[in-house]
Amino acid sequence: MTVIADNAPLLNRHETVFDGWRSFGISLYMALVGYSVMVSIPVISTAWVNLLGFTEVEVGRVAGADLGGLSLGALVTAAIITRFNRRHLILVSASIAIIANSLCLTFVEYEQVLWLRVLAGFGSGIFTAVSIAGLGATSRPARAFNIMLFAFAFSQAGELYLLPMLSMNGIYFFLIASIAISLPFISWVPPHAVERGLDVEIELEEANDFKQFDHLPVPSYVPWLVLTAMLFTYINIGAYWTYIELAAADSTISVADSDWVSSILVWASLSSLLGCLIATVLSNRFGLARPLLVTLILQSAIVIMLAGGISNTNVTISIFMFNCLWIFIDVYQMATIANVDYSGRFAALMPGAQGLGQIIGPNVAASILGFGFGYSGVFIMCACASMTGMAIYLGMYMKLRKTIPALADAS
Repeated sequence: MTVIADNAPLLNRHETVFDGWRSFGISLYMALVGYSVMVSIPVISTAWVNLLGFTEVEVGRVAGADLGGLSLGALVTAAIITRFNRRHLILVSASIAIIANSLCLTFVEYEQVLWLRVLAGFGSGIFTAVSIAGLGATSRPARAFNIMLFAFAFSQAGELYLLPMLSMNGIYFFLIASIAISLPFISWVPPHAVERGLDVEIELEEANDFKQFDHLPVPSYVPWLVLTAMLFTYINIGAYWTYIELAAADSTISVADSDWVSSILVWASLSSLLGCLIATVLSNRFGLARPLLVTLILQSAIVIMLAGGISNTNVTISIFMFNCLWIFIDVYQMATIANVDYSGRFAALMPGAQGLGQIIGPNVAASILGFGFGYSGVFIMCACASMTGMAIYLGMYMKLRKTIPALADAS
């Protein structure tokens, strides 16, 4: 049996220029900025409704356009990142995002905002993909992604606390400023990736373990399956996170007001810290795959429990658990990519898969609302998307358990 490992990583990676504190620091900051719309979309969606007068259906379209643009930008970056200077990509992407956000200050009609958010998302997608590729190119990418997710807990909490206090223009100014701050430090970004040989062929019949090889044999389908599963998990995340605050405000069962829901979102974002810690402990003990499967089942359950109606109790439990499990899922998915990808090519595709899920999710949810199925239909769709991602991971895990057990239960 021969396995062609198109992207087989070295078991012992050597430090590169991406491990320096300047490179790591700017990549971390850019990742937080690039994902800022994604993590604060409940607040921004509410602002589009309350401050610009968009309908609930229009909010889904605009949110999907923004995050779909992020996906497109990430896909373009993955295709060209090895051929272009990364500093130039950052300058171009930052300019696009700043210009698009600036135009949103003037053009406020739905059709205008829709296309401007695509443009802003496209710039953010390139910006984010370069930063994620930088983190993935470190000698310990799993650790880099864990640090990034810890930082997200604080940045998300800060954004969810601050943005509701701002006007619509204030939110756009915040997005512009956060991008602009990174530009004076662009020289900290290594202009090109470290050249590595990635095509490796390994004869498994000639070995009973991996110790005699410098490389872990990784079938090329593994990262693609992970990205596909990531797409479905983010269909769930995109739809839920776009509409949860609006759904709570719309509920006739709930007695909570919008300020109460906003405060729950802030505190729930801090629960991500606990999620990171627990996820790391579980993966060290049980590997990545098995905890991920359980997490996706649990997330489906806490989403679908809202389909019967929203109350103060169940929306609080749902938001806290969803945010905690969201971090679980990202820790496991990003670490899985880090285990099988040395080139940074698939790391750069992660924002693409996330963004594509977040354009599909809000748009499908908007269509469900447009057809009159209400938020119950939205939450049922979210649960189905999460279970589809779980099914993909389960199939991949069962296949790897038979062929490469060490990879199936890697931590």
